[in-house]
Amino acid sequence: MKRSMLDLRKDKSNILGGEKILDREEALGLVEDKIKNKNLLKHCLAVEAIMKEIAAQLNKRVKDGDFDEEKWAMAGLVHDIDYESTAGEPEKHSLIGGQMLEDIGFGEDIVYAVKAHNEIHGLPLKSEMDIALYSADPLSGLIVAAALIRPDKKLKTLNAKSVLKRFNEKAFARGVSREQIKKCEALRFTLGEFVEISLAAMQKIDKELGL
Repeated sequence: MKRSMLDLRKDKSNILGGEKILDREEALGLVEDKIKNKNLLKHCLAVEAIMKEIAAQLNKRVKDGDFDEEKWAMAGLVHDIDYESTAGEPEKHSLIGGQMLEDIGFGEDIVYAVKAHNEIHGLPLKSEMDIALYSADPLSGLIVAAALIRPDKKLKTLNAKSVLKRFNEKAFARGVSREQIKKCEALRFTLGEFVEISLAAMQKIDKELGL
């Protein structure tokens, strides 16, 4: 059963060390309560999938890596929670969302990553999670755009090479910040690797994304 933001604020039973621990179902309910546009919901699911896979890959690559895959996925899922409520006010987007999450009891790391993912604020990217979310957000949009121009409009038949080709076409999906995506290189990935990992993550949930 979905719970409202008010219910989540009142419920202190799942707070550990001052940080609210929501399960995935609760977090999804929270997002669905605030976002009604189906395409935006799918975008949140896409970024969730990418964030989880990036954390998993970092755990494989980094000696003694301890990147919390579920926490990274959670950051991706809730990152645009205020998008509809700040429509027309991009200067408020992500700051209000971050405050919403802080009020509920989300940890500082997720709250900050959400705030920093909107490039308009120019907030420094302090952690790997910040960088990943900052880069994954626009890349998910580019991948969707690249899939939609294919005859079958399917992610399964899209490959990383095609996405990279579209990345280099400035006229394609002009609203997607290439510079923002390229920040992924600070995570020990090449651009090509980041695209490949992100595409594979989205392909795993293609039915949920409707692509």
